[in-house]
This record gives sequence, structure tokens and C-alpha cells, in this order.
Amino acid sequence: MPSLKGIRKRIVSTKSTQKITRAMKMVAGAKLTRAQQRIVAMRPYAVKTGDVLQSVARTMAATAESQDEPVHPLLAMRPEANALYVVLTADRGLCGALNTNVNKATERAWREKEAAGATVVFITAGRKGREYIARRGGKVSQDFPRIYDGLDLEKAKRIAGWIVPRFVKAQFDSVYLIFNEFKSAITQKVVVERLLPLADANGGADKGSANAPCDFIYEPTQRALLERLVPMYVEISIYRALLESQASFFGAQMTAMDAATRNAKEMIARLTLDYNRARQAGITKELMEIVGGAEALKE
Repeated sequence: MPSLKGIRKRIVSTKSTQKITRAMKMVAGAKLTRAQQRIVAMRPYAVKTGDVLQSVARTMAATAESQDEPVHPLLAMRPEANALYVVLTADRGLCGALNTNVNKATERAWREKEAAGATVVFITAGRKGREYIARRGGKVSQDFPRIYDGLDLEKAKRIAGWIVPRFVKAQFDSVYLIFNEFKSAITQKVVVERLLPLADANGGADKGSANAPCDFIYEPTQRALLERLVPMYVEISIYRALLESQASFFGAQMTAMDAATRNAKEMIARLTLDYNRARQAGITKELMEIVGGAEALKE
């Protein structure tokens, strides 16, 4: 059995760890509230931007004279010879399996693309994803360090500004986002979403279907609207994914620290019981020695 001094040290150490995990849980909870408000406000805007873009692009594709030319360079459909994955992870750990889930989904999508004959490159936002891909020999073309510090739309525009000209120049035939979608503090879902070209933007829908192009009045023109809408869609989609990742990290960290705090409490209870047993055994042994010495003196 460990000595009383050793058990006492472990109890003190566990109590110190419990204070840290409790403080981290409170900080993550406060940050999660703000991050959750931002992503809840952003989601409808991001979804509606994609819907409007699809509607305008389908309408233009249906009325175009030539169906071979894309309605916009960023909507051009090409055979996937080169694929770009934008991997969004956290810079830090202590958040359960959050980063591991994204990394595993990234490697799974990566291997599937390579098996299909495509060349895969990555850009990363978050240290955990960059290190994971580098350890497995992946090509990280660009990294955006500390992207979550003071996260705003301008940082999403930096990423979009790197992607858009290279896609237009056909350096990449498709662009995918991989990130954690925030559901709740205890639930985050890994999403692999195609960013470019936009799905179904170039294909006309059946006239009788629910997704058939609607006839709107466009000001100034459809082309001018599309020129502004497509880059905005890319920026908003990236910004939304960053907000989802940030909220997911705080939610996962709060849950992990709550579990760590409860585990520390249980460990302290077990160590205290061991300490009392060891102390009781020591007292009993001393009493037996005293009684044995007294009996020996009587003889």
C-alpha cells in the first residue's frame, strides 16, 4: 500500500487539477455562449446566399445560348484531376475527440480521392490538422495560423482570396471544406462539403420540379449579380465553417473539462478512502505494538 505521504501528495495534486479543469470549463462555457450566438445568426444568411446563387445560376444556365460554357468561372465543372481540401481544426487540444474526428474524416476523403486517380492538396486552419496531415505525408500548400484569434469576416476573405484565383486558373478542379458542424455543447458533426464548384448550379432543373428556376427581375443584370454573388458565397461559406469549428471547439472543451472535473472528484474520494484506510492500519499497528510491549513487561 502506498505511504500516507504519497497518498496525501496525490490528493493535493488532484485537487489542483480539479481547480484548473473547473476554471477551463467556465471559460469555455462563457466563450461558447458568444460563439453560439454568432453561428446561429450566420447560418440562415449563409444558407440563403447559397440558395439565391443556385437559383440565379440555374436560371442563367437554362437561358444560355451555349450550354458548354459555365455561367461563371467559379462554377465551372471539370474532371477532378486536382482536388483541394480546406481542413479546419483547433489549435489546441483538451477537447475530447473533436480534432481526431476531423483528421480521420480528412484522411478517409483523401485516400478515396487518390484511389479515384486525383491529386489531393490541402490548406489548413488549425495546428492539429496541419500536424496530422504533415505526419502522413500530405501536401499542405498553405496554412493559416491562429485564424481563430479575433475571428471575423476579413480572415475568411484571406482564405477565399487564396482559393479563388487558383480555382479560376484551373490549378484545382474542386474545393472541399472539412469541419465540425456545431449541434450542441455535447454534439458536433463532421461535415465534408463541396465549396467549388457549387453543386447543381450549372444544371437546369425540370420545369415541373420544386427546384425549377424562378423568373425574377434582376437589377442591374443577372451577370452583374452573379459576379458579386459567387465570391460572396465563397467568403460566407468559409466564414460560417470557421464559426462552426470555433463553436464546436468550445462546446467540446466544456464537455471534456466537465467530465475531467467529475473524474477528479471521484478520484479524490477514492484517494481519501485509501488514505483513511492506511492511516487506520497504521494506528492499529501502533496500538498492537504498544499492547504487545506492555504484555512483555508484565512477564
